[in-house]
Amino acid sequence: MKKYVTTGKMRFYIFKFALRLTAFGIMIVLYTKDKEEFYRYTVTPVTEKFNFMHFMWIIFMCLMISHIFPTKIISMGAGKIKKSNFIPVSGYSENELLKFVHNENKKAWKSMIVWLIGNAVIGLLYFLKVIGKPELLLIVGFYFISDYVCILIFCPFQTFGQKDRCCVNCRIYDWGHFFMFTPMLFIKSFYSWTLFFMGAVVIIHWEYIWTKYPERFWYGSNQILSCANCKDKTCTIKKDVTKEVKKILRLP
Repeated sequence: MKKYVTTGKMRFYIFKFALRLTAFGIMIVLYTKDKEEFYRYTVTPVTEKFNFMHFMWIIFMCLMISHIFPTKIISMGAGKIKKSNFIPVSGYSENELLKFVHNENKKAWKSMIVWLIGNAVIGLLYFLKVIGKPELLLIVGFYFISDYVCILIFCPFQTFGQKDRCCVNCRIYDWGHFFMFTPMLFIKSFYSWTLFFMGAVVIIHWEYIWTKYPERFWYGSNQILSCANCKDKTCTIKKDVTKEVKKILRLP
């Protein structure tokens, strides 16, 4: 079995992935025991009883705020929005940067359309009463762990859509929370709507920085994003998995 050299950042992300798997496991247990009670548990006002879901809501909100104001512990995939993380490549081409922006925008909005169509189907199933609110919450939980699957193991958006070099260079890196909480739009509660709209704030902020400072997002203009300067190295396992998937599907 191949041994991978892991960085502190990668070990931290693996640890967080384990925590996410544990949280999703708790959700499944609660759902299996009594799905209606599971739903009521998630929307119980904090004034009545503080529970695990309130704790998760606080964690989610803090995570999203940290993506708007990134700290040193956050991945460079999100941290590249900061001015302090921009080290210009000497003599980079403005024309090449414009081409990069144009191509990345086309791929990004195709990814958004695919995502919205997929979740529109989920919304339709909900309104047709094929699935209910407990199932919507489980889907959010599945998205919750899928976010880290995309970072550490395999990302369909990267492989089939964006085709970026890695998460650090990903054009849509900070769309994750908006994607994760999309099903929350169909659940009318303070907790669900605040999570969804906070995710929307994160993506709007990301798009604002992308539009105003695109040079921070391209390895051809920002030295920080080059493989040689990468300190995250969270893509090491994913690279091999992606190669195998492409080989199976006979993709270039």
